[in-house]
Amino acid sequence: MTVRELAPDVFEGGDVALFDVPDDVSLQWAPVAVERGAIVVDNSATFRMDPDVPLIVPEVNPEEVHDLTKGIIASPNCTMLAMIVPVAALHKAAGLTRIIMSSYQAASGAGKLGQDELLEQTKAVLKDPEAATRGLGRDVIDAGEVFAHPLALNVIPQIGSTGDNGYTGEEIKVGDETRKVLNLPNLPVTATCVRVATMVGHGVSIHAEFERPINVEEARKVLSGAPGVELMDDTANNVYPTPLQAAGNDPCYVGRIRQDLGDDKALELFSVADNLRKGAALNTVQIAELLQ
Repeated sequence: MTVRELAPDVFEGGDVALFDVPDDVSLQWAPVAVERGAIVVDNSATFRMDPDVPLIVPEVNPEEVHDLTKGIIASPNCTMLAMIVPVAALHKAAGLTRIIMSSYQAASGAGKLGQDELLEQTKAVLKDPEAATRGLGRDVIDAGEVFAHPLALNVIPQIGSTGDNGYTGEEIKVGDETRKVLNLPNLPVTATCVRVATMVGHGVSIHAEFERPINVEEARKVLSGAPGVELMDDTANNVYPTPLQAAGNDPCYVGRIRQDLGDDKALELFSVADNLRKGAALNTVQIAELLQ
């Protein structure tokens, strides 16, 4: 495969241009690709909240893919994608009214440097097996440059910079993008995003409220037939999604489905997806396939 330096003429003759680059590169070059005749599918955050750019999850809102006012289509945030595929199926069945969620996000969400940092910190801890009893190994783990605190043997309840309201950029993005994809501009979404010491696979604990009562049996039936979803829900036999299950695979895995103990219009569930596949590359390619 020939790799060419980025320039306006590389887009000549292309029908679709898949962008998986930093925000500033997308901002500069996506319009150039459109001018040269390509439809851009962008995996950065640059155009996601642009009202003239559709934000597409193929299992949820494929009909919006042809709204090409700017010739650009955006692919959503990886954490939101781990949640939205199963939640959208339940919304179609019972009418979503609120989401409260917490994420468990893998080191790879910060790129290869994030993975490398977790690996090196883990190696340091393994050299001192008793480190876990001494302040979770903080005396043998360097904080590193990617994460604000050591990630090995740890969780970090901050992803992105913090705004005046105390929420991080990641937490705000999850809510904004969920509302846009579901076309529910007033949907309350509260997120707490946490980095955990796993390599690949973002997990999301979801509290979802609906317009009408919906029980576990109905939810399982809906999710078992939902595109892009694989049901793993037999807790008594230790069957539920984990990051290792999701890593390297395409579906959003869903389990731990429970009726809220105080509200028959609310469900609790746990969803996991490979943040590098469905959370990024796969969703982008699926969008391009819709254009055929």
